[in-house]
Amino acid sequence: MNLALFDLDNTLLAGDSDFEWAQFLIEQKVLDREVYEARNNDFYEQYKKGTLDIHEFLDFQLKPLSRHPRRVLDEWHAEFMRRKILPIIRPSARELVARHRGDVCAIVTATNSFVTAPIVREFMIEHLIATEPAHLGGEFTGAISGTACFREGKIVRVEEWLAARGQTLKSFSRSYFYSDSLNDLPLLERVTDPVAVDPDDTLRAHALRQGWPVISLKD
Repeated sequence: MNLALFDLDNTLLAGDSDFEWAQFLIEQKVLDREVYEARNNDFYEQYKKGTLDIHEFLDFQLKPLSRHPRRVLDEWHAEFMRRKILPIIRPSARELVARHRGDVCAIVTATNSFVTAPIVREFMIEHLIATEPAHLGGEFTGAISGTACFREGKIVRVEEWLAARGQTLKSFSRSYFYSDSLNDLPLLERVTDPVAVDPDDTLRAHALRQGWPVISLKD
């Protein structure tokens, strides 16, 4: 039995769902463009450079969820899927996922589960390991629950998920992880088959040094 783990943003998606969600809320005039757009861009650049303070970013990203009823958020998300996400799902990404049918598959992403759960369903992947927004009475509080699924936190969250299944990474003959980002080096180094997907410069250089496969899903 094999395990296939997939990063989401800029790996299976030709874009970043976290960034696009904030941009969507700005376009909907839910967030003030002047205040939020510059910060959204700054956080995205920090992520790409590997300097992101995940807790500062999550405070920025999750607080808007706490200001609106879940019913309204779900309505917005349906429109977000149509306008922002479906256009950036590559056929080649769907084909990659399809090649792992029969394996245990999960998306492992720093982006919160509210934003990503519908995207994971679109890929017909059963399991999602993501940053979990805290909620109370069905409404979001603006905080996180548990460990942020980012950098070394991805290892923690994957190990917790596997432990709940009575498994470890060693339970699988082969374990794959597909990612584009230097931020995912900790988890890439834990699996038997790390794969760099349209990687950033740092990850590309590391992958070439280690002899890891480097693939492209760009059409």
